Amino acid sequence: MDFAQQQRNPTRHLIGLSVVVLLHVLVIYALVTGLARKAVEVIKKPLTATIIEEVKLPPPPPPPPPKKIIEPPKAQAPVQPYVPPPDIPVPTPSAPVISAPSITPPPEPFVIAPPVQAPPAPKPAIRKGITPLTKVEPIYPREAIRAGVAKGRVVARLFVDEKGLVTEVRIVESDPPGVFNKEVTRALSQWKFQAEGEKFVGEVELTFTLKDE
Repeated sequence: MDFAQQQRNPTRHLIGLSVVVLLHVLVIYALVTGLARKAVEVIKKPLTATIIEEVKLPPPPPPPPPKKIIEPPKAQAPVQPYVPPPDIPVPTPSAPVISAPSITPPPEPFVIAPPVQAPPAPKPAIRKGITPLTKVEPIYPREAIRAGVAKGRVVARLFVDEKGLVTEVRIVESDPPGVFNKEVTRALSQWKFQAEGEKFVGEVELTFTLKDE
């Protein structure tokens, strides 16, 4: 349904008119009966405002006065007469006796004696069986060969200094006498011994044997 059809509908127009008529009837009735007048009078009446005062409470009663405490009178002790104390003899202090403490000597430390070493055996005045570091062998003398001496023996003493050098040769025994002495002296003078820092005397025995050539 469009708007033109709505305007042509007589039912809607009747309802609108009925409402307007009803409103007018109510207004006229109110004027006739005086309801509107009463409403205006009520509005015209002056408004009264009541002020309510604040209720003040009465002040609290004052506190009771403090109770006075009455102290009983103090009983005074009876005054006793002064009695002087008896004289007490003061003992004279005796001089303190200081006893010297007995000092015990400390025990001697135990010393372990070193073992007694036997002194070295004295070196013989003449050493026998000595061995040189270097030596020169004696040569069989040609004089002994010409003389037909087949063997011989010589005992000689060597005087050795601190450096181990032979400084002197002495013939002690010679068999046959005098045949090998010169060769023995020449050879032993060139021997050299271990240096001992001291002088000594040694003794050696040399044997000669002629070998067949």
